[in-house]
Amino acid sequence: MRTFLILFFLAFNPNSEAQRHTSFNQGWRFLKADAENAQRPDFDDSAWRALDLPHDWAIEGPFDPKYNPHAGGLPFYGVGWYRKRFTLPATDKGKHVAIEFDGAMSNSKVWLNGQELGGRPYGYIGFSLDLTPHLRFGEPNVIAVRLAPEDQSSRWYPGAGIYRNVWLDVTGPVRVARWGTYITTPEVSDAKATVVIRTQVETNPLWSWVPNLVTTLLDATGKPVASATTLGAGSLEQKLTVPKPQRWHVDHPYLYTAVSRVMRGKEVLDRYETQFGIRTVEFDKTKGFLLNGRRVKFQGVCNHHDLGALGSAVNRRATERQLQIMKSMGVNAIRTSHNPPSPELLEFADKLGLLIMDEAFDMWRRPKIRNGHGKYFDQWGETDLRDMIRRDRNHPSVVLWSIGNEILEQGDAEGWKIAKRLTDICHEEDKTRPVTAGFNQSAAAIKNKLADQVDIPGFNYKPWEYAQILKDHPQWTIVGAETASCVSSRGVYHLPIEKYEKHESLQLSSYDVIAPRWAYCPDPEFQAQEDNPSVLGEFVWTGFDYLGEPTPFFNQRGANDWPARSSYFGIVDLAGFPKDRFYLYQSRWTAAPMVHILPHWNWTAGQTIPVMAYTNADDVELFLNGKSLGRKKRGAEPVTIPVGPNVSDSKTFSSKYRLQWQVPFQPGTLKAVAYKGGAQVAMKEMRTAGPAARIRLIPDRNAIAADGDDLSFITVRIEDKDGNLVPGADNLVRFKVEGAGRIAAVDNGNAATVEPFQAEQRKAFSGMALVIVRSERGKAGRIRVAASSDGLTSAEAALTAR
Repeated sequence: MRTFLILFFLAFNPNSEAQRHTSFNQGWRFLKADAENAQRPDFDDSAWRALDLPHDWAIEGPFDPKYNPHAGGLPFYGVGWYRKRFTLPATDKGKHVAIEFDGAMSNSKVWLNGQELGGRPYGYIGFSLDLTPHLRFGEPNVIAVRLAPEDQSSRWYPGAGIYRNVWLDVTGPVRVARWGTYITTPEVSDAKATVVIRTQVETNPLWSWVPNLVTTLLDATGKPVASATTLGAGSLEQKLTVPKPQRWHVDHPYLYTAVSRVMRGKEVLDRYETQFGIRTVEFDKTKGFLLNGRRVKFQGVCNHHDLGALGSAVNRRATERQLQIMKSMGVNAIRTSHNPPSPELLEFADKLGLLIMDEAFDMWRRPKIRNGHGKYFDQWGETDLRDMIRRDRNHPSVVLWSIGNEILEQGDAEGWKIAKRLTDICHEEDKTRPVTAGFNQSAAAIKNKLADQVDIPGFNYKPWEYAQILKDHPQWTIVGAETASCVSSRGVYHLPIEKYEKHESLQLSSYDVIAPRWAYCPDPEFQAQEDNPSVLGEFVWTGFDYLGEPTPFFNQRGANDWPARSSYFGIVDLAGFPKDRFYLYQSRWTAAPMVHILPHWNWTAGQTIPVMAYTNADDVELFLNGKSLGRKKRGAEPVTIPVGPNVSDSKTFSSKYRLQWQVPFQPGTLKAVAYKGGAQVAMKEMRTAGPAARIRLIPDRNAIAADGDDLSFITVRIEDKDGNLVPGADNLVRFKVEGAGRIAAVDNGNAATVEPFQAEQRKAFSGMALVIVRSERGKAGRIRVAASSDGLTSAEAALTAR
């Protein structure tokens, strides 16, 4: 949720309405280097690069193993400066002006007109600074920001720069404070809901009068449904009643808006809007997680914050697209691994109906890497956690606070003290949601009492321990906070089906059986969740591939397996293309009939190919060139798949979640027909493709906003003359964009390439690539996208910027 703040200053202009919270993203200058005296207002930055925010300087590259492939192999550390000149009207004198950073990576320092204002070490949490004392109203001002992200500061790609949005808050001397509303719904029924709003009203000690706080609740159409008026300042509590409330749910994400007006008589001094949802949340050790009294099992994924080829720079459409892809797989929950998310992610989670485990830290005092957040934990940890909760606690999507992931204090006898303190902070700031943490050392976390301090212990990669943990702790409610960690490359199949080994090609088979030593393929978790129904559900590692952590292709220094530079964990690749695992989860997490078969059907005559089918129907019949190869009932013939010794001493697992046939290859058409109740409900065909002949472009949206921020994601397919995807095609495709748009980035989902993301060409990977087109700010009209490749028929796509 983005909280929009709008301010009336009738004393200055009774007929105008001034916007309180405005974008401060445009018109910056940037230098990727240190610069002496760059904080001074008279510093000459005319040779610096002009750009708009958000901006991630590292995604521009180049890739180089010296930057550590474990963190993406991109130049994310070093020093960068941002400067901006701006002027506020003289009529604003007497107002309160603040700058708000949603996030800056990292170790930020901010100056206004040469005066240092402050900053924040932790790049994932927003911060606000008061500009008022040093502003020159009616004259030019200069804001300067120095960032100094460090090497060995993150276990994945963090990005660099002012990578989240920046806002200017212009308010009066009496106003609602930043993150100044806290909304709860303690009583909800079909007849009515009690909405309790605690509002922090800040006032100037020189003003002797007492303001009125007038709060109005609006439904989703903007119609008022309740209101209350309270005289006073400071922390004010109001109770409002909403008749026949619409409840927020994963399948009905209905949102209300609270409009808070600070008034002097009939004069509106401040107007602050907060979106929220009316819903009840309950966690029960036998019934599980109850949303509005209805049980919901967490079908969750963990996601890092980067947006693939766009890097860490926040983009609304890219964020929305990721969540939409996850929801289409059946995902209903996201763990923000392992840090506070962007405000935009929570806004879209509210709108789309996704549940959020909101996570604060990857480490506490004991650092996992030399320059991690542990350096700053004692000084900043409490402030960072409180700010995250105050920022995010009005989001109906947020149902769990996580205080940490795999923190090293699990092994400390005194580690429980930090866990207790952080849990207490969460409860102090918000009593309506429980606290969890992701423990990967289950025995140590239990022995050292860390698990006792949180409300809901989360366990990472321990499905075979669920039953014993619950038996030993019958009062506990637990969740699979991080599960599976299967690895694969989209469209790549190695025969025979591999065990837990990395491949010399730097690609991993998409038969969905490979995982690192600590992890496992999806099937054992499916079984454990069935066998232990009181477990709240799981959060799979990960929904999307992400930059960095190219497991298993790196050593401690990250050099030997170059150019592997991004993860293989994702159920969806870095470009947003589903891997086969997507459909395995879809077969478990969705009800609409579906069937999926793998692998592709381009092989050598005489090979016997293991063909797998994933379905949520009753049974599947497989056909090759019209001839039935047999009908199999889901669960009746378990498929033996290789697993690691952590799952089974025999290194095998019998999965009832897959169907399999051994099929001697013949070119032609492989077809799977799914049946439910004896009737055909779904079908999937795979055809042998001929030589690559043409390019096909498929935009996800043909119309985008002409705001310079909106995007169209265009899938690029290499097809034969009949329109079949050519599985192994790696043709180099060149792009040209004309009109009211430009290329934002290109990708293909290959985790082991150093092709730049910011380019006008891209090789296909497993027959596919991606070109992302961005609108030009203020430029409406047609956008022509052309794609060409040597020896192939070219393709075009027509977009419109409005």
